[in-house]
Amino acid sequence: MSFKLHRLVANLAGVALAVQAFPALAQGVSGGSAIGVGAVTDSGPTFADIADLSESAGLVVKAQIRKMVRVEDARAPGLGQGMARFYITAQTQALIAGKAPIGESFVYLVDLPLDAKGKAPKLKKQDVLLFARAVPGRPGELQLVTPTAQQLWSEQAEGRVRGILKSLLSGNAPVKITGVRELMFVPGNLAGQGETQIFLNTKDGSAASITVHHEPGAAPAWGVSFSELVADIGNPPQPETVEWYRLACFLPNTPPQGTNVAEGIEERRQAAADYRMVLGELGECRRTLGQGGKTTG
Repeated sequence: MSFKLHRLVANLAGVALAVQAFPALAQGVSGGSAIGVGAVTDSGPTFADIADLSESAGLVVKAQIRKMVRVEDARAPGLGQGMARFYITAQTQALIAGKAPIGESFVYLVDLPLDAKGKAPKLKKQDVLLFARAVPGRPGELQLVTPTAQQLWSEQAEGRVRGILKSLLSGNAPVKITGVRELMFVPGNLAGQGETQIFLNTKDGSAASITVHHEPGAAPAWGVSFSELVADIGNPPQPETVEWYRLACFLPNTPPQGTNVAEGIEERRQAAADYRMVLGELGECRRTLGQGGKTTG
């Protein structure tokens, strides 16, 4: 390895230490498959995986790997077992998202899994999607945002990423949910009638709430509002939308102690039951790449 390359690897290694908080994760091609559209395999990235990466990345780039140089293990702190670190030179194919300037080519570090013979995947001349950030003061260098932020490119993969980015970056995108502030059930005038309000904490302090409506002889109906407007009862978020992602992936499994402020015991039980019903109808927020996680409050 040349002296110049040693210096570049040393510089990038310092930047990469933040990524090494996930040493057990394979950075690169998850299960050897690319991000897909529609049905997702057990090993492939899910909607939540892509949304997590997209929100973390200052840049989303389509690039072609032009050169791979293995970094000596002694110069790769935090390297996971069965992994090798590579210094990648890539050619820019397209800047899918981001405002930071990016040249025709750039370099970055990536950890890749080795096969049973100790060999790395052959990725030279392969197109990849990178979820990255620019390195301050180091033009021509990028840092992947997580150890799984390099994914093989396909037309379907790029289309799915672009669709999620468009939803996340739209002017009316739902705000990030950080927890549950308060919930309460208020009974109505008739037996079996009432309403549960679940008020949510948000990253920017704006309003967001879930409303569950009960009528005698009918199944509960619910909806969500990411503004001061009344929730659209009976039209909950559809799976694999940003609205669904905000709730399914970030609402805590149980509301924090003290947030259920309904007046009586039965009212508190109903509010708790309605919260569980909402989570059940949202379904599991499945991730296969390991980043992200539920809030705790």
